Order: sequence, then structure tokens, then C-alpha cells
Amino acid sequence: MQETTFMILTALAAGSQHGYGMITDVKAISAGRVQLKAGTLYAALDRLRADKLIEVDREEIVDSRLRRYYQLTPEGAELLAAEAAHLQANAVVAMSRLKPAAGMLA
Repeated sequence: MQETTFMILTALAAGSQHGYGMITDVKAISAGRVQLKAGTLYAALDRLRADKLIEVDREEIVDSRLRRYYQLTPEGAELLAAEAAHLQANAVVAMSRLKPAAGMLA
């Protein structure tokens, strides 16, 4: 799974959000490492909807513009959990191999 996809799904794991909310949330939870552009986000949202990992929660009009809120589907939550577990397992192995190497980590 690409990091962008992982971060979008992670942002939605906290609850329903609209596009700009996801952009700011992803930036915050990635400590600024992932900064989504609107075009990148909306292309990813279209793909994630087509894959049935997210769905539209609701829509509202704000300042004469449509604001669409997205949420994880059960399939999306399951895939995110599996990917998080996979990343965690890989990180545990990497950290265990790094610790003995010349006292690199405390």
C-alpha cells in the first residue's frame, strides 16, 4: 500500500472528513512528511471509492460549494488494520536488527 493511501485511510479512521480536513489531518499525523495536493487527494479518493474502501458519508453546501464527507467502509478499516499490523511487524524486525549494531539505538 502506498504511503498516501495509508495516510488517507488513517485520517478517515478517526471519523468522517471532507477533502480539506483530510489534507490537514494527513499533514499533522505524518508530522509534515506527507503533504497532499488537492488533485492527488481527489484522484486517490475516486480510486478508494471504486475499490469500496471508502464511501460518501454526507454532503453539504458551504459558501455555495459542495462539501463531501468520506468515511471508511468495513473493508477499508479491515485493510488499514492489516496494513498497520504488517508495517508494525516489519518495524519490530528492523529495530531488533538495528539494536545490536554498534549500539546504534538505546
